[in-house]
Amino acid sequence: MKASGKSKFFLVSVAYWFLLVYIIAELVFWFISLNHQNNQMASYKHSELLLDDPAYAQKYEKIQDEKKRKTAQYIGEGVTFLVLSMVGALFVYRALRKQIKLQQQQQHFMMAVTHELKTPIAAARLNLETLLKHNLDDAKRQKLLSMTLEETNRLNTLTSNILVSSQLEGGRYLFAKEEINFSELVQNSLQDFVNRFPNRPFSSSITPNIDFTGDPLLLQILVNNLLENAVKYSPKTGTIGCSLEVTRKAITLQVTDEGPGIPDNEKKRVFEKFYRIGNENTRTAKGTGLGLYLCKKIAEDHRAGIRITDNAPSGCIFTVSFTL
Repeated sequence: MKASGKSKFFLVSVAYWFLLVYIIAELVFWFISLNHQNNQMASYKHSELLLDDPAYAQKYEKIQDEKKRKTAQYIGEGVTFLVLSMVGALFVYRALRKQIKLQQQQQHFMMAVTHELKTPIAAARLNLETLLKHNLDDAKRQKLLSMTLEETNRLNTLTSNILVSSQLEGGRYLFAKEEINFSELVQNSLQDFVNRFPNRPFSSSITPNIDFTGDPLLLQILVNNLLENAVKYSPKTGTIGCSLEVTRKAITLQVTDEGPGIPDNEKKRVFEKFYRIGNENTRTAKGTGLGLYLCKKIAEDHRAGIRITDNAPSGCIFTVSFTL
């Protein structure tokens, strides 16, 4: 969290704990007051008894029993109220903490989106202005056009992730079930990345003509996001692998990288919306925290599971298993 976010959470936490302590203190005061009143009533009834009354012992015992019942009643009511208050307080605290954390994540997301939008727009604009102002040779012109196309692809990926994420969450996305050549889809996505990053080493093992019924756009986003993630976190000399195979029970898609890897305690959290590993203020890798979230959502919508394992000697293996 930033300083303002921490300050806000600190103030809310102080107010919350003060209110909770006040409620508990009032509860203790209520119990002490009622129990004191109960003792006074018992003492008053004892003073009303006559010592020469033949039923003195019975009446005294009855007063004592009534006193004990009242004390037990106060204790029971107090404990019940205390437990309910603590449980309610726990839920409120967790919801409050989650809400503030989500607000912080959304703020970081907006900052990341702004940066992600401005960077390719500025680069594409500079390239086009250069083409207009200068009479470049064919080789330089082609290089600038390729760079501009790469930046527009980044914009397209970003906008697709945002739009599809919003539609899937709002239940507005019309899921298409089409028979597609999954092998061709994965191969085309991989070839696009090879063209975009000609200096990066790629390896592939794609079984041809694997047919699958699903949404072509969502599956394209799934594959692209996994490859984009591998490129983003791999060193420039690290090999990015992509494989697709089919067995009698499942179609398995794997994307591997040779990056720094993901700690075990983070492997599940990276699929949360807006979540990104590391400190927002010191992180250098670009991203919005939507890519892997969408991967998990799309996989689930296709009755598939997605998991992360360690790659030797370093990096990650993202495996998506589509049940047949």
